[in-house]
Amino acid sequence: MKTLDLVLPDTRYPIHIGQGLLDRGELIAAHLPQNKAVIVSNTTVAPLYLARLKAALGAQGIRTLDIVLPDGEDFKTWETLNRIFDVLLEQGCERKTTLIALGGGVIGDMTGFAAACYQRGVPFIQIPTTLLAQVDSSVGGKTAINHPHGKNMIGAFYQPRAVIADMDLLDTLPDRELSAGLAEVIKYGLLGDAAFFAYLEAQMPALLARDKTVLAYTVEHCCRMKAEIVGQDEKEAGIRALLNLGHTFGHAIEAGLGFGIWLHGEAVAAGMLLAAEASRLSGDLSEQDVQRIHALLQAAKLPTLAPNLGLARWKSLMAHDKKSENGSTRFVLMGAIGHSKLATLSDNMLNEILTGRFIQQ
Repeated sequence: MKTLDLVLPDTRYPIHIGQGLLDRGELIAAHLPQNKAVIVSNTTVAPLYLARLKAALGAQGIRTLDIVLPDGEDFKTWETLNRIFDVLLEQGCERKTTLIALGGGVIGDMTGFAAACYQRGVPFIQIPTTLLAQVDSSVGGKTAINHPHGKNMIGAFYQPRAVIADMDLLDTLPDRELSAGLAEVIKYGLLGDAAFFAYLEAQMPALLARDKTVLAYTVEHCCRMKAEIVGQDEKEAGIRALLNLGHTFGHAIEAGLGFGIWLHGEAVAAGMLLAAEASRLSGDLSEQDVQRIHALLQAAKLPTLAPNLGLARWKSLMAHDKKSENGSTRFVLMGAIGHSKLATLSDNMLNEILTGRFIQQ
């Protein structure tokens, strides 16, 4: 097991990465202020791992309740969130009752948001079961639900007590979900580590084959990068916005098609290629680098063409982006692979990108 510490001005917490961690109840029990916890999972993950987690916690003297929610991005709503609150209130859960998120990014986001809101804040722990959640959404304290007008528009910054990333949980992950997680992995290379991008080019076959050593190194590297960035900018006032590379376009794809039609990582992949094209048109990124990005996304079995939403719809959706300032949408662009920055785009350039070679015709 490798352990990273995410250090913030007001708190710090461990990110444990390794194999066999789900059965190590002591890793969780160490962070519980009382011997009671509520596990939140979904209908896909619960049949696979809920009983094991309950047994591991039971061996530590922890009493557990569980809440099993429907699976899918389209259930990341107020209505589903209220199902968590209903159980917490019906069961008389107190302010020291810890919520444990056992699932991917949707479960992690909703459990964290519920923890931030219930009795104005209760502890929570992340046990991410997807690659995307292990390398990105479980770390850093962003919690949210979706709104029909935009993804993750209603939420809070609320940090977990610990993150437990067990590589063995990826054994049951569908291939499509694995590829979706690789989009967020590739993002880290593009935004700040050219050597890591080259590593991914060499190791993509091993990642797709679920080589545990390569996966563990990859998750550790991404979590280390994110921990360093979040440690500098917890509330996304500056450098943390760079973690949204590809997300302005990607979130528009998700909302424009209907949440759950494309996986988050698939939308981010297409969004990163649009961001690469924007960077090329801005004179900052070479055509050779654009082709390297295209090739790696293809190797990861990710989409390289964004859906054609129509110019008006694209722009309307992107206007709700959380990086917008003074009515202008800001994008994360690249000066080169491994170097990123925030910038605005002219309307003419945006039109060219959204009708160009990386849009479905």
